[in-house]
Amino acid sequence: MTDLQLTRQQARKLALHSQLLSSRRQLGTGKDSTLRAIEKLGYVQLDTLSVVARAHHHTLWNRLQSYRLDHVDKLQREGKIFEHWAHALAILPMQDYRFSLPMMNRIASGEVHWYPKNKKQTDHVLRRIRSEGPLMAKDFDDKPGSKTMWARAPSKLALEQLFMEGELMIPFRRNFHKVYELRERVLPDWVDTSVPSEAELSRHLVKRYVAANALAQAKEISYLRKGLGNAVRQATLEMVEEGKLAEIEISGSTYYCQPDLLEQASEKLPRSGFRILSPFDNAVIQRQRTQQLFDFDYQIECYVKKEERKYGYFCLPLLYRNKLVGRIDAKADRKSGVLRVLHLHLEKPVGNKDAFYRSFLAELRRFANFNACDSLELEKASGCSEARHQFADIC
Repeated sequence: MTDLQLTRQQARKLALHSQLLSSRRQLGTGKDSTLRAIEKLGYVQLDTLSVVARAHHHTLWNRLQSYRLDHVDKLQREGKIFEHWAHALAILPMQDYRFSLPMMNRIASGEVHWYPKNKKQTDHVLRRIRSEGPLMAKDFDDKPGSKTMWARAPSKLALEQLFMEGELMIPFRRNFHKVYELRERVLPDWVDTSVPSEAELSRHLVKRYVAANALAQAKEISYLRKGLGNAVRQATLEMVEEGKLAEIEISGSTYYCQPDLLEQASEKLPRSGFRILSPFDNAVIQRQRTQQLFDFDYQIECYVKKEERKYGYFCLPLLYRNKLVGRIDAKADRKSGVLRVLHLHLEKPVGNKDAFYRSFLAELRRFANFNACDSLELEKASGCSEARHQFADIC
């Protein structure tokens, strides 16, 4: 164990500040601030669920003072960001494109991502796109071979296969539907396409993760990165020996960080503002890390059987003064303009409750406006008997 130590309270402060959650003003304003945020975080996860604003919009809005929904589309059309796989489907900085090449090449060489490759189908969709230009899955008229939940049309599987191989890219989306185009007609000329070695890729992942999260364990850096666990562990050890990383102990566990982190820990960094986080937010996406640093047992329950849910279908973590204190199951009813709080649950002490509710309700109103809603409804509350009285003044 190292002699350098941090308390969990200090660790949370540094991690949240590094995650851009202590202030929405750290990166300036406008579309360029959105690009800077994506570069700082390393990736922003995409997800199809739209119970509230989609995950990538929600994640970026929580970090930027002037975030607009069209920022990502504009940056993607300008070739400054691209879509591919991080630990899941994500938008990534175009400057990091080469570090996605090893995965693309593995899949192109025969590694199965979701389904085995069908060369007849991939040749067919490539011919059409080469001839007709950008196409969506709905531009092909074949149907799934079965009615099971995850069944996909052969052309859809072929498009996804070619996307994962890197033959196709997504230059933009229409109503969140992917538009596929040939890589050579999308990838900017300035992009480095040299394939990194495993060691180089591992060092890149270490640097990105530490820059985004302040504190890291090797297993967190290689989270869902197939086959890279040992290489990432080796990279972290080498970078410690080189003085590029330091080891630090938090509650008996060893983490890696930048050597100047202890100096930052002594600074008077602002506590996080109130945030209603996406289930796919970078700060909470690794549930074990969330448990270790925040003592918060979190699970998104949309994948849990209805009768087994404790908090609700789409429960969102509540961040208050560097602590995760509860969660809300929320749904944006955009037709009626109502953000429905189906369940508010508080499970941690929040200090002065009047101050807490002032912060919470102010942020909840902002969140409602972000979701194209102008009113709020509270249906259920637990762990907070005073919530209905507090809501009554604004609903």
